Amino acid sequence: MPDLIELQRTRPDYIVFIPQGNDNPPDAANEHFLVFERRDGTYAAVWTQSSFEGRYDQHIVFAESDRHARVWSRPRLIAGRDIDPDTGKNMCSWGFPLVSRSGRIYILYVRHIGVNDICRHTTGIMTGIFSDDNGATWSEPREVPMPATVWDSTDPAMPPSVIIWQKPLRFGGGRHLAGITRWVSPSRYTVPPGSWINWHTVVDILRFENIDDDVPPDRLRITNLTDNGRTLRYPNPNYPELSALQEATLSELPDGRIFAVMRSVAGCPVWSLSADGGESWSTPEALRYRDHAPIIRHPLSPCPCYRIDREEYVLFIHNHDGNFGPWTNHEGNCRRPVYLLRGRFRPEARQPLEFSAPIAFMDSDNIPLNGRSDLALYSSMTRVDGCPVLWYPDRKHFLLGRCLSRRLLDSAVWP
Repeated sequence: MPDLIELQRTRPDYIVFIPQGNDNPPDAANEHFLVFERRDGTYAAVWTQSSFEGRYDQHIVFAESDRHARVWSRPRLIAGRDIDPDTGKNMCSWGFPLVSRSGRIYILYVRHIGVNDICRHTTGIMTGIFSDDNGATWSEPREVPMPATVWDSTDPAMPPSVIIWQKPLRFGGGRHLAGITRWVSPSRYTVPPGSWINWHTVVDILRFENIDDDVPPDRLRITNLTDNGRTLRYPNPNYPELSALQEATLSELPDGRIFAVMRSVAGCPVWSLSADGGESWSTPEALRYRDHAPIIRHPLSPCPCYRIDREEYVLFIHNHDGNFGPWTNHEGNCRRPVYLLRGRFRPEARQPLEFSAPIAFMDSDNIPLNGRSDLALYSSMTRVDGCPVLWYPDRKHFLLGRCLSRRLLDSAVWP
């Protein structure tokens, strides 16, 4: 089978899911792949599955493994039943996990209610379920109360359009923080003609206040730390009055500060820093290899930055600004190849992480699976058997993992 030949193209060390060609539910498209450790030290994963990204049949599935993450269960559908193919009502997207100290697993996701603001698979109500038996059974879904913002629709009946794309992480105070991308409602501005890449997008930082109280999802308390005009924005070079900032990865620095890396349409990643536990953030600016060095080049595609040791980090980029061979303007085929940059902490620097020269990591060689050849890293990171593992969707089809070996990391070249 051609698909099984393609399975090895990105040289995975772990295989979590190979689509079987099912239609009920469809399993060809798999993305937003979040692997996490359960309280007992075993692993689980949650992701968004469909026939193709953005179609009405998007749903959330859950799979599990042991402490070594080598053999995985078949995925089970946990959200997204009885979807209306005409309106998309009940399609469920972009699920992410939170684990309380007791071991309760929450999965929160965006549930479409049949009306669209700017995009069907982002417009919806934040909804949550939980499990107290490691994912064997799940509660009934309940709406999660989300703080209203000036970026939401002027129509109070219209849900917001949002994505939380990474696992919320615990920081110094024990509470969870997450970056949330907001697609600004068209009721708030004039949408530019042409491509979606020019839509007005901003990033807020949310704090989950009471996960460890094991409350039901409709009693979760969420604080928007960047309200009252503090939302993170970065100018769109095509429309400078608009922002084009999305998909924040948050990492804790050894001194307790929080470093955020986000994607932009400006041809580079963007960073911001908090020195007070996320209560306030610096003005976002272009990410450089180090202070006063060149800007890192990257298109409008995920650029996750993960902490893998006390003072060691990794950043993943495509190493171009959105113009790549015959493709231009951040087209989907520009989302490849993938390069790894090793990061290290520099407490005295203005930009407190500096990065190595890019290391070639993987490529699809522009060979498509299920109509996609991109390697957009809707990924996650854990440590398994002592090795940091990047969990990633290969062309939004296979779900795989690669170990970041010491040999690979030590091959980094520093300016």
